Formats: sequence, structure tokens, C-alpha cells
Amino acid sequence: MILGISASGRSSVRNECDTLTKGVTEEMVKYVLRNTGESFEYISLNGKKILGCQGCLKCASDNVCVLEDDWAEIRDKIFEAEALVFGAPVYYGQINSIGHAFLERTFSLRHRETFKLTGKPNVIITAGTDQPNPAEDYIKMMFRGNYMTPPIGSLRVRGVSQCLTCGYGQTCAAGSVVGLYGYLDEIKDEHFNRIPEESYNRANIIAKRLGSIVRSNRKK
Repeated sequence: MILGISASGRSSVRNECDTLTKGVTEEMVKYVLRNTGESFEYISLNGKKILGCQGCLKCASDNVCVLEDDWAEIRDKIFEAEALVFGAPVYYGQINSIGHAFLERTFSLRHRETFKLTGKPNVIITAGTDQPNPAEDYIKMMFRGNYMTPPIGSLRVRGVSQCLTCGYGQTCAAGSVVGLYGYLDEIKDEHFNRIPEESYNRANIIAKRLGSIVRSNRKK
């Protein structure tokens, strides 16, 4: 089984802002999972309670975090998975807060030379820019610190500006819509940034590669 995790607050379920949205991060994580040819499970961190590491060091003796939230259940699914696809949006040039907190908690898995994620194949997806970015660098650093494999692939996808759906974007001088198109009477379909075809092509290549590696590892 391959586990996919989206750290985006946008998903195909209603979020705290009561808007029905489908995020680019979710779309691309699911796309990769579907095209691996393997069974998979998808988890959205949207609505989950994930605290940041408190630095209490109570995990040092047994590599088990003592904080009571949704982290432990997802951690156990990562243990069970044969590979991990992790996606996060880029906010202000960095990984978003819940994605950061989630990965930060992997500190509890690497005490006393245990490294419980050693050798776990992985794919990294960042949404918000198609250029190298600090969010991708952070995810790679955390995976490397847990001795997971180098990424099977890294996918960078342009995101969809939240200014398009906030309700005020067409006249807000502080937002990206006016910055890109000037003042508008109405935001129309053509103003939305679509996921480019080359991103799907790249995602498909990464997915096929990941599926092949999982099957190869299973035969060992």
C-alpha cells in the first residue's frame, strides 16, 4: 500500500471557511496515487489536530511521541505503507504551518539510532510555484534526517490563488487577481490558473516509477 498525505487546508470536503474547494495539492497527490498501479490510501491533514513538537524529549526512550492529537494514527499508517507521497502548499515562500508541524513531529522517530522510517521510498509534491522552493527543501531535509530514500521524484505545480475565491479578489489592490489582470467586474473561468498538462505528464512519470520501485522492493 502507498500512502498519500496532503498538508493543504483546501480539500474536496468543506473547510472551516465553509467553501467547497478542491486544492491543487490534493489533486496532484491523488493523481500520483491513482497512477502507481498499486493500492493506496489518501489522508488530508485538513481538519486534523497536529501540534508542533514541544521539545519535551519524552520520546527519547522509546521513539513514541506523547502528545495527544491526530499525529499517532497517521504515523502508524506511514509505518505500514510501502511508500509515501507527501504534498504541501507553499505559503509566503515556505511550507504551510500544519505541513511543517506534521513533519516536525518525525523528530520522535529517530532517537538512539533507531530511525524508524529508514529506506522509505517517497515522492514530494509542492503546490504554489513550479520553481525550486524552500517548502520542497524543508520536506527533503526532514525525509533525509529520517534516512528515507532520496525522493523518487519531486513535482512542483503552480497553485490556484485564494484571491480568486475569497469573494473580493476582483477589486482588492492587495491581492493577486488585480495584480495580474487589473480591476475586474467579475472573476471568470479564464482567470483561474489551470494545472498545466506538463504537470500531469510529470506526475504520471513519477507515479509509474514509484509503482515499479514498490513492486521491485516487494520481491526482495
